[in-house]
Amino acid sequence: MAVFEHQTFLPHPREEVFAWFERPGALHRLTPPFSGRVLSAPSDGIRPGSTAVIAIGAPGVAGTGLAAAAAALAARVPWTPRPEVAWTARHTAYEKGRLFRDEMVRGPLGHWVHTHLFEDAPGGTLMRDTIDYGVPAERFFPGSTAESAARLFASHLRRIFAYRADQLAADLAFHAAHTGLHPAGRPLAVAISGASGLIGTQLRALLEGGGHRVLPLVRRAPAAPGEIFWGPATGTLDPEDLAACDAVVNLAGSPIGRRFTPAVKEDILRSRLSGTDLLARTAARLAGGGAMRTFVSASATGYYGAHPHREPDPEPLREDAPAGDDFLAAVCSAWEAAAAPAESAGVRTVRMRTGLVQSSAGGVLAQLLPLYAAGLGGPVRLPGSGEDPWQSWISLEDTVGAYAHAVLGDPAAEGAAEGALEGPVNLVAPEPVPGSVYARTLGRALHRPAALRVPAAAPRLLLGREGAADLAFSSQRVSSSRLEASGYVFRHRRLEDALRHVLP
Repeated sequence: MAVFEHQTFLPHPREEVFAWFERPGALHRLTPPFSGRVLSAPSDGIRPGSTAVIAIGAPGVAGTGLAAAAAALAARVPWTPRPEVAWTARHTAYEKGRLFRDEMVRGPLGHWVHTHLFEDAPGGTLMRDTIDYGVPAERFFPGSTAESAARLFASHLRRIFAYRADQLAADLAFHAAHTGLHPAGRPLAVAISGASGLIGTQLRALLEGGGHRVLPLVRRAPAAPGEIFWGPATGTLDPEDLAACDAVVNLAGSPIGRRFTPAVKEDILRSRLSGTDLLARTAARLAGGGAMRTFVSASATGYYGAHPHREPDPEPLREDAPAGDDFLAAVCSAWEAAAAPAESAGVRTVRMRTGLVQSSAGGVLAQLLPLYAAGLGGPVRLPGSGEDPWQSWISLEDTVGAYAHAVLGDPAAEGAAEGALEGPVNLVAPEPVPGSVYARTLGRALHRPAALRVPAAAPRLLLGREGAADLAFSSQRVSSSRLEASGYVFRHRRLEDALRHVLP
């Protein structure tokens, strides 16, 4: 039996902090990608009887051998750092504004009782987390063995609660900064396509944490309140289903990290154009009645082409730079053009040109982890020239933060930044890095070497020659100045901070 305690000071009123925990999305925002993932959100918030299920992994970085890396690469799936087990928790106590408690009813530990206590403090709120727990060893090996296991688990808990404290503080600051920016003067209704994806899941949770209502667009029969059926392949979407929405966020699109066969290229293009065109035309129809104010649609820095620079230390690309001429540049150009009907109808339209999103739960970082964890990581050099490619990255938290900022900010709102977002916007961190710096930083964050140069044959084997040229061998130094001028405050300006936030 052991007790873990953690205190977090938050410069916000106790009622606001407690209200954040009562809203949907809190568990998604507080679950670290290096520790687990939410399988089933709380059935009734934090009220007694509400249950949730999380898939959790053992502490530390497991599965780091060459065999694990080879298996992940051969299967072309993201590396899973550890085996997962289901954890079912039930809320058992609740005092509005003061405390709530959850207990493990099924899971890997001996026992778990977590009490969240909220107290007024000078200038804000003091949140006290107290966990009474027992590690599995206590069931079979009482005494010193169980005590050692408890100490190891306590170290893991400290890492988890440091992540949770950072997330909570940043989310509360974000919502405080965006309160009252929109002229509606009330929580917004926001429809999201791709709401179950890597970005969509966290964007939904962030918006819901601010009291906004999110309506996911789904391609199956709606199974939960607020879900909206749509069929982009058939052009199916009832405008009445979006009539109450203030904004639509379009994140739908099939993955690009594949071999660029003719069928895959057609799928990549079609999955983006059909959905964007359908949503943009629907938003345009609704704009006449003043219902639809904002359309935020995904794009990518691939718009500029894989090799837009002619000099080794180029000036960062701004939004007025020309489009490239490779496959992904053509996709991005057509993707952005598909949003034109909404823009022409007077809907504020934002096109988010997203860089390399950093998350251990998916994307390029998840694909690199098996190599680095096995000690086989290292920089990629551009074939032929041997130059060090530029990497324009962004943390997952800043990705969803910028999307929410684009939704919530309005050029007509009192106090809105002079550069409020409209048109194309580069969604990248302020400090892009050369590939060699990226490799060293990731190796340092994982406590692994990163000196092996990746041979050009490896990306070509996985992605094909064209896919490797457009993805693995791309070099883009992209500016975030327009996003910052709109008033967005980055959570992670430095690559190392972004990586350490999401790695064990």
